Amino acid sequence: MRRGKHHVLRATGAAVALTLVASGCGDGGGDRDANTVRVAYMNHGTFIAMDTLMKKVKEEFEADNPDVTIELNAIEAPAEDYQTQVNLMNQSAGEAPDIIYQDTFTINQDADAGYLAPLDEYFDNWEDAENFGDQEREAVTALDGQRYGVMLGTDVRGLWYNTELLEEAGVDTPWEPENWDDILETAREVQSELGDDVTPLNVYSGTPAGEMASMQGFQMLLSGTEDWIFDDESEQWVTSSAGFTDSLEFIETIYDEGLALDPQDALDANIGTLVAEEHIPAGELAINLDGSWNTQSWIEEANQPWPEWEEHMEFVPMPTQNGQGDGATSMSGGWALSMGQHATDPDLVWEVMAYALNQEHATKFALEGGQIPVRDDVAESPEFLDEAPLAEEFTELVGVTKFRPAYSDYPRVSLAIQESMENVMLGEATPEEATELYAEEVEGIVGPDNVTSGS
Repeated sequence: MRRGKHHVLRATGAAVALTLVASGCGDGGGDRDANTVRVAYMNHGTFIAMDTLMKKVKEEFEADNPDVTIELNAIEAPAEDYQTQVNLMNQSAGEAPDIIYQDTFTINQDADAGYLAPLDEYFDNWEDAENFGDQEREAVTALDGQRYGVMLGTDVRGLWYNTELLEEAGVDTPWEPENWDDILETAREVQSELGDDVTPLNVYSGTPAGEMASMQGFQMLLSGTEDWIFDDESEQWVTSSAGFTDSLEFIETIYDEGLALDPQDALDANIGTLVAEEHIPAGELAINLDGSWNTQSWIEEANQPWPEWEEHMEFVPMPTQNGQGDGATSMSGGWALSMGQHATDPDLVWEVMAYALNQEHATKFALEGGQIPVRDDVAESPEFLDEAPLAEEFTELVGVTKFRPAYSDYPRVSLAIQESMENVMLGEATPEEATELYAEEVEGIVGPDNVTSGS
């Protein structure tokens, strides 16, 4: 994309720019250079695909547009700390990013806070928009009905297992657990046969793990029960459910029986990186409840490449509690690019965003980041289908996946979930007591009129 085309976009996007200025966007950001586009993104642990992508975008776009500078702010922090740092940047027009790498579940709270600019008119006039479907649109549309991002890709979660370790423990492979009891029984066999050198099962838990604990851990369990954390029909948060207590009982079992990581290790804020880059490649972990993106920890461009991973690791769906329903469950999220409310030149910012989101770059991000493409032309392309490991296994789970409630209160509710897990894993509360404490905390967060009891 050439700089000349940018001037064309200025003309056709004039009405959009006026709308954004009227709403507070494009306020100039103090003395900031209008030809500098500031990008903020997370570059921590296993999250490396975005860093390699943005470096490529910067090099190519600046080469084609010599008067433009793309300033990369790679924030080396876990997701929660990354979000905090971006929020602090957004509180100053002079420091706010023009483009934000955004976890889609934070879009509502950031839109409510006035950090993001709506993208509907830009997106609707983009020639690539036809490649994005309803699922992508729903993920980046806030409760006010406006689009605040464009997704780079999505993901699923399930059980990664080391075939050699399971076979050494006498477990037949391919391993296909049909319910929670099958998972626990296999973990016990690994414990019995392989001893203390191998951790049978990892389920992220506790507040230091943050959203990994809430989403990869607890919600992967809860979504396989008859209950959920939010009732869409009544728009109320669900508390005191049997499924909530059952999920905590699963956590209690694996920690009480020593089937999981030592609590001191599990409560390390860098546990996700340690699991992916150390425990799994070293053959120290048999089963890991985690995301499809784990492969980006092992590719050639990773911090700790593990080229032999395909010889050792397999991925299987997470079964529902008793094998009911579809028999399997998953959770999906995904990251998007959003435009900051204080973007100095919205037209130029959108041009850089659109360039980063094009088919070539979306394919690169999907392959290197272990992502499920949200662009149809990427998902159907021979390059992706031929090169993406486990693409078929991951895609099959899209039909049974769940998403986190897209409400501003969710982050605080998520923290309450993490606290419940931590209380149980440390033996500070029984599952029943932790469920009751969670109900009280959620009622305090959202108000008594916004909660309901589960089954």
